[in-house]
Amino acid sequence: MTPETFLASKASEAVQALYGQQPDAAAVQVSATRKEFEGDYTLVVFPLLRISHAAPEATAQAIGGWLQANCPEVSAVNVVKGFLNISLSGVYWTSVFTSIASDPGFGQLPPTGRRVMVEFSSPNTNKPLHLGHIRNNLLGASVSDLLKAAGNEVIKTTLVNDRGVHICKSMYAWQKRFNGATPESTGKKGDHLVGDCYVEFAKMEKEDPSVMDDVHKMLVKWEEGDPEVRELWQKMNSWVFAGFDQTYKALGITFDKTYYEHETYILGKELVARGLEMGVFVKDPDGSVWCDLTADGLDRKLLLRSDGTSVYITQDLGTAERRFSEYHLDSHVYVVGDEQNYHFQVLKLILKKLGFDWADQIYHLSYGMVELPEGKMKSREGTVVDADDLIEKMYQEAKSTSEESGKLEGVPEDEKEALYRMIGLGALKYFIIKVDPRKKMLFNPKESIDFNGNTGPFIQYTHARIRSILRKADEQGIAHGVECIDPALEFSPKETRLIQLLNSYPMKIAEAAQEFSPAIIANYSYDLAKEFNQYYHETQILREPDAALKSARLVLIQTLASVLTRAMGILGIKLPERM
Repeated sequence: MTPETFLASKASEAVQALYGQQPDAAAVQVSATRKEFEGDYTLVVFPLLRISHAAPEATAQAIGGWLQANCPEVSAVNVVKGFLNISLSGVYWTSVFTSIASDPGFGQLPPTGRRVMVEFSSPNTNKPLHLGHIRNNLLGASVSDLLKAAGNEVIKTTLVNDRGVHICKSMYAWQKRFNGATPESTGKKGDHLVGDCYVEFAKMEKEDPSVMDDVHKMLVKWEEGDPEVRELWQKMNSWVFAGFDQTYKALGITFDKTYYEHETYILGKELVARGLEMGVFVKDPDGSVWCDLTADGLDRKLLLRSDGTSVYITQDLGTAERRFSEYHLDSHVYVVGDEQNYHFQVLKLILKKLGFDWADQIYHLSYGMVELPEGKMKSREGTVVDADDLIEKMYQEAKSTSEESGKLEGVPEDEKEALYRMIGLGALKYFIIKVDPRKKMLFNPKESIDFNGNTGPFIQYTHARIRSILRKADEQGIAHGVECIDPALEFSPKETRLIQLLNSYPMKIAEAAQEFSPAIIANYSYDLAKEFNQYYHETQILREPDAALKSARLVLIQTLASVLTRAMGILGIKLPERM
């Protein structure tokens, strides 16, 4: 039971006792007290005046008096106009903390019975993953874990865009300009080699725009199953998949189910045929198929080209239908950049026109693009920040920053290397995830690796500091289990503040899941780490002379480390034991 729920129930008892009438639950409004006022939580009494038939201040005074007389958990009250500010006793917070520290699954919300699919990453096999893909992957993975923590069954999936015009561009350039080059012969990761082909095609097209005709012919041959075109397609895709696997492993990204566009676009074509029969779609004289959405305030949408080849939305229609029928989903979240807002608006509308009621359960998690100080990235111009290069850069930044700090002297080299990777990835992930998904962001590697401020390394260092204190306690034989907490113990205001923050963790999970925003958990983690560091600088822990208080403080920081680990784990960030 949250403090708000607890106080609301007690306030209801007070109203019943004072005025002989049980108030509606909606009329009993309790929220955290604003910082400029004294108290922990505030009851708004205005909705209760129709029961009390008294002035706001008199009603607040009467309810406050009853709470102080009948509720030992309430230590003080004060009235500001129609607001009753309530302070909870130290014994109450000790009881709350004991409950938190005793719960091994604290923060995991009860099962909802809902099954949610989250699609993210969904790369094209014509280029390696870049910084924009990193934001997509980190958002998708953290939203998936966040929804799990909120009690949902989650299926993480990706749709690999492994066919289409863009793929044929890389294939065509390889045929014409790369003299049979392979990852082995060039020493390049396969996805990087194919990406070079894509950039090269852009140059070819500038020199001779007619090459696009050849690419379209290649796509038609692919859809007709031409053996030579299919063989080249399989070979180049295999290079890319091997490269993707390395990058995913470095980022810690996994999927429960992988779909491939070459398998799903046919499903979309079947739905197009059904839509033509229903009269939802129309065929133009040139053979192309369209859905007219002008009456809905949108445009006509192409579903099949005149040569019979499909477009992106064709396979998206088929894939959505398959997923909902196979998995009986309650919701489907697409993690895709805000440049595709119109696409998903059209997708949902067409699915509804085809008679699929579950179209309303589709949610587009539209996130802002990642930009660099020098501006927007463009794949075809080769001006992207490559994901593999960025991961390596973050490792090097973490290494140089750690070596400058001099805090790892005496640590074995293999442990240092693992720590540099952990810090570098933690910095990268946190810097990206802490920004609200809907906002565009500017990425600065140097700024992200700072050991102070709202960064991943700051939180990692805080955890390492707590673990160091706990190791010293173990060496000194100081007990710090939850059984050591005296129920009559009253924590200090600083400690109470830490307990209040810890207690808000499940509510932060619920809020973040509702908003599809892991940024809420990132910034909660920072608040918790910052509050601990202030507490640490002002408070004796191992040197505290009172043995019972010392043990309780150790349980407090141990619980704090545990919650930090769970919260940052949702973001895919590991916390070190030493740093």
